[in-house]
Amino acid sequence: MTGNLFLQGKNALVTGGTRGIGYAIAGALATAGANVAICGRDPVRLENAVRKLRDQAGNKVAGKLADVSDDTEVADLFAFMDEEWGGPDIVVNNAGVGIFRSTADLSIREWQATLETNLSGAFYCCREALPRMKKRGGGYVINIGSLAGKNAFAGGAAYNASKFGLDGFSEAMMLDTRYDNVRVTHIMPGSVDTEFSPGSGRADWKIAPEDVAEIALMVLRMPVRTLVSRVEVRPSRPKK
Repeated sequence: MTGNLFLQGKNALVTGGTRGIGYAIAGALATAGANVAICGRDPVRLENAVRKLRDQAGNKVAGKLADVSDDTEVADLFAFMDEEWGGPDIVVNNAGVGIFRSTADLSIREWQATLETNLSGAFYCCREALPRMKKRGGGYVINIGSLAGKNAFAGGAAYNASKFGLDGFSEAMMLDTRYDNVRVTHIMPGSVDTEFSPGSGRADWKIAPEDVAEIALMVLRMPVRTLVSRVEVRPSRPKK
């Protein structure tokens, strides 16, 4: 289907969909006609996000509390999608945490929280999604990574490790699933205008969350014969 509602009849899940990139992608998918479920860990933020998305795109938006670092909660999340719409056609693994400390200052708990959310969380979601997509005849997985997955920086030991890992995971899964009619795209933004990392500040020179959402729509529009496996995106004119 083409046009503004080219995702009509498709079911999508966006993890970490209550703000920032995830919220923008959820809104874009719903506006394009998809039934959209989002998850988050904060009940108030989740309720507010669902309400605003419904105002924007109608009642085809649902939300469920879920921490993607917990495989049991992820299983419950996909069971919720099964009950709502019959399973996912599109999964956007966006949920993430950023803990930025030097290696010597990182606690074991902070290391584990970062890797479990940013990397294991994507695996848990894909593990639930892939058999469902296969039964539905195919699907699309979009992993939201970061240029921190190829460019290390001081204070990024845990975050860099999680995003480098997501890059390798995404590429391997793409090769695993391409003949099952499941396409995988890894989007790697640079500086995005969100409040993701403490002290990062907002700035109009950064990539807007809506720009990343437009990239997600772009890859979903591609004909099934074509796969955009990785997208690197950065500010056109970064701060000097």
